[in-house]
Parts: sequence; C-alpha cells; structure tokens
Amino acid sequence: MSAAGGIHVGGRKKDYPGNLTPFVTVTCILAAMGGLIFGYDIGISGGVTSMDPFLKKFFPSVYRKKNLDITANRYCRYNSQILTMFTSSLYLAAMLSSLVASTVTRKFGRRLSMLFGGLLFLIGALVNGFSQYVWMLIVGRIFLGFGIGFANQSVPIYLSEMAPYKYRGAFNIGFQLSVTIGILVSNILNYFSNKIKGGWGWRLSLSGAMVPALIIIIGSLVLPETPNSMIERGDCDAAKAQLKRIRGVEEVDEEFNDLVVASEASMQVEHPWRNLLERKYRSHLTIAVLIPFFQQFSGINVIMFYAPVFFNSIGFKNDAALMSAVITGGVNVVATCVSIYGVDKWGRRALFLEGGVQMVICQAIVAAAIGVKFGTDGYIGDLPKWYAVVVVLFICIYVSGYAWSWGPLGWLVPSEIFPLEIRSAAQSLNVSVNMFFTFLVSQIFLTMLCHMKFGLFIFFAFFVVVMTFYIYFMLPETKGVPIEGMSRVWKLRSYCLIFDFLLFNIVKN
Repeated sequence: MSAAGGIHVGGRKKDYPGNLTPFVTVTCILAAMGGLIFGYDIGISGGVTSMDPFLKKFFPSVYRKKNLDITANRYCRYNSQILTMFTSSLYLAAMLSSLVASTVTRKFGRRLSMLFGGLLFLIGALVNGFSQYVWMLIVGRIFLGFGIGFANQSVPIYLSEMAPYKYRGAFNIGFQLSVTIGILVSNILNYFSNKIKGGWGWRLSLSGAMVPALIIIIGSLVLPETPNSMIERGDCDAAKAQLKRIRGVEEVDEEFNDLVVASEASMQVEHPWRNLLERKYRSHLTIAVLIPFFQQFSGINVIMFYAPVFFNSIGFKNDAALMSAVITGGVNVVATCVSIYGVDKWGRRALFLEGGVQMVICQAIVAAAIGVKFGTDGYIGDLPKWYAVVVVLFICIYVSGYAWSWGPLGWLVPSEIFPLEIRSAAQSLNVSVNMFFTFLVSQIFLTMLCHMKFGLFIFFAFFVVVMTFYIYFMLPETKGVPIEGMSRVWKLRSYCLIFDFLLFNIVKN
C-alpha cells in the first residue's frame, strides 16, 4: 500500500514517497504495546479497591462502612482520602517523571526512555504484590507512576515519528488500543482473582503488572530507533539508511532533508522549555495544555478508575460490579478499533465532535436514571435487574463515544503537532498536564460522589460541552499532514487568538 499523500507548500503539492512496510507495521505494533502498562494500572486499581480482603487488610474503616454500616449513604461508602491516595499517588509520580523523561528522550533516544519506563513499572509491580502495609502500597504506586511517565512520554512520539504520515493516526491510536486492552485484561483478572479462596487474589492482580512491564522492557531492547532521534543525536548516515528501511523505497532524499533541516533548527534551541512560551508556539502550547485537561474532565475516570467501586456504590453486588467493569472494558477496546479505522479516513475533528455529543447525551441519561432511583440520600435498595441493565447500557455507549474520540485523540493530536525542536518538552508538558489532572480527579472523585451524588455526571457533562465547542472553533484538521509539515498548516481561526493570548500569559506568569 502506498503511503503517498501530501500537503501544499507555496502552491506546490509536496509528497513523500513510501510504502506501508511489514517492518514498520510490526515495529509500531510492538511499540504501541507500551500502552499496556498504563491501561493495566487504570483497570487494576479500581478492582482491588472493591475487594473485601484488600479493604479489610489495608482500609478497615472503608470495609466496615461498606459491609457493616447499613445506614451509610450508598454514595459515600468508599469516601476515604487514604484509599484514593492509593490510586492517585501513581499519577502524581507520573507527572514528575514525565518532566525528566523529556531530557532522556531528547538526548538518549526514545528506546532508552521506554526501557526506563518498563524497569520502574516492574519494580512497582513487585513492591505492590508483596505489600504488607499501606506505605508499601503507596511506594509501589509511585514506582508504577515513574514508569508510566517515561512510557507515556516516549511511546506516542516514537509512533508519530516511525509511521508513514498517511497512516500516522491509525498507528498512534495503537497506543490507546493497548491502553484499552490493558484495562480489559486487568478487569478480567480482577473478576477471577476475587474468587480465589483465602483472600489473596488482590496480590495476583497487583503483581500481574509485571507482565506488561516485561513486554515494554523486551520491546525497547529489540525496537529500532527512529530516524528523527538518530539525526537529533548526529548519526545522519544511519538515519538515512533507517528511513529507507522504514519507507521501503530508495527515494527518501526529500523527507530526509526535511528531517535534517528540522533537526538543525532544533539544535539551535538551547532551552526547549523556555521556547515553548515563544509566540510562534503559542497555539501548540494551548493544545498541549487544554486537550489533556479536557480529556480528564470528560468524566471517563469515574468509569475506568473506579468502575467496580462505582457500580458497587449504585447497587451492584461485588461480582456484578466487577463483571460490569469487564463489559465496559470490552466496549472500550472495540470502540477504539473504530477510531483506528476512521481517524485517517474521517479526520480528527469529526471524531472529536461526534464523540462529544454522544458523551453528553449519555451522561445526562445516566444522571437522570441514578437520580430517580437513589435521589440524594442513596438509601433505597439495590437496583432492579432491568434498571441495572439500562444504566450499564448507557455507560457503555458513553464509553464507546470516548473510546473513538477523546481517548485516542487526546494522545494522538498533541504528539503529532509539535515541531522537532520542542517535541520532547511539549510532549512532557502534555503528559504532565494529563497526569496532574488525572491525579486531581482520582483523588477527589469519591468525595465528589459523596457530596454531588448523581449530579457528578452533570458536572462532567458541562466540561464535555465546553471542550466540544473548543474543538469546533479552535482545532485545525491534521489528517494526512506529514509530521515535519505541521508548522506549514498550523493556523487557528483569528477570533480564537484572544483566548490563546490569555492562556499564554497565564502560563508565562
């Protein structure tokens, strides 16, 4: 399949020849599996925090409130800041490590950054699996977070640089597909480990993170480095040979020369973090901050981090809650495949906009359904079977809307829009903002659920409305644009520059 396409530069259509080779296909699939560690952790934490043996050992007060206090408000069963710290501490660590990962990725290559991520995640999995005290759980989570910070910073960049631009969207979303597969696998493991006699199944769930860690470690050792990274580190001859191998053709001079020019420009940048604040990068900075912010305030964390906890809170039994999480995880995987098929066919904007509308409608329906049944006190009995089916159905439709829009595109668009001279720093900023708001939402979610009740869905729906309008007015289409040609087409609508200017000055000050 030919990867030819192009953009118009100075009235001339510019094409980079090349094929979708088996080599680059296998390479990108293997690299995308780096998303497994992120997805596995998202799914596993919510599952183990709903398991009675885990709660009884580490969080006895939550265990008593859940199982022994029949007067406890259903919305507030799991409201514990220490319990939420178990989940959220990982994302705070990921935010910090992603800043360090920027330097490693830029100076030593994408593969080494992936390797560090896998090793740190492996250490965290071992510590969590053998934990005897709460502090051991937190330390293990911090190591997991360090690993995720490195992997989430380097893998999307690696995929964007390796893939032919005509298929860049599909290959990059492979990272998000791996995230969703990791969530599904962890949900399935939680369901079965909860049935293990003796109450030690939670250890199996937590230590199971060693498997995706080993996958990314082995992958980082066998993957080739990207031509961009080779040029960045002065190995131009090897970079050109690598580019020929990746594209499957000998005529790569034009693309190679553009990469060299971009690299030379990047070498002039002594302080990429400071350069992010320059006027010419203002639009890119806006995207790097707002897209991860909106992604985390879409409400998806309510489902993915705490799915079993959430389902248990609204009336599902333990096994039913874990199985409902498996169902939503399966929907997440299938819907992400839709995005892989359509992102380079329909474009980024179309998926963003359709997904936003779908999510808002479902959030409103779920809020109404839970509000009618439980009101604000949450004391009414368990959900009837048909009612539970309706709630799960619309949550699945909501998850599917997210999975083919804000889920994968929230990682794809920021990773492809940055020029090489600021790419590592900007991607680190993107990951840091993402992890900070992931930490914030995961830390306060159970408290918000306790106080806002079903209104929590309306709260997140408001942000989905705002971010959908933001995409409509401010995001240019990047489908089919070579990664080194982004600067030539990156123009925001003039009446949005006021908003852009305000955000720039807030960040600068």
